[in-house]
Amino acid sequence: MGLLHEYAADVVWTGAGATGTTGYAAYGREHEIRVTGKPVILGSADPAFRGDPTRHNPEELLVASLAECHMLWFLHFAATSGVTVVGYADRATGTMRVEAAGHGQFTEVVLRPQVTVRPGGAGAGTAAGLDAQLADLHHRAHEHCFIARSVTFAVRTEPAPAVVETPGAAVTG
Repeated sequence: MGLLHEYAADVVWTGAGATGTTGYAAYGREHEIRVTGKPVILGSADPAFRGDPTRHNPEELLVASLAECHMLWFLHFAATSGVTVVGYADRATGTMRVEAAGHGQFTEVVLRPQVTVRPGGAGAGTAAGLDAQLADLHHRAHEHCFIARSVTFAVRTEPAPAVVETPGAAVTG
């Protein structure tokens, strides 16, 4: 058996107002996600479920967790493979189906990473060679991502073609 890691977060409902749950529309969905020593995350339900659109909702945080986990593994494998990544951005999306009875589930999350690399590193001989190497790194990252390995729906990766940093250009990501 492998090493065990434990994670803790406190979720505190702040939306009771004066009436609490006297009716479905009577209470707020606002809550705080607290992790010791870190900034509080203000949460709510998705606006479709009577939530506050200015706060993060669990569905967004799930999609972000998958994208973040993939990115961190990708950067690890890039570093150990001699690929110098200088920019990384992902516009991840998730699809959730809600059944007539009100319950539902995610059907998929699609990660769309855009990677910028420094020229001259491993695999930088041709654009096709670089994209193939980065595709392998994405594959390895997906295989290792703890979060992706823990969900029952499909997590797909559709990377954009690599961008090679232009010498002297400002790096964004």
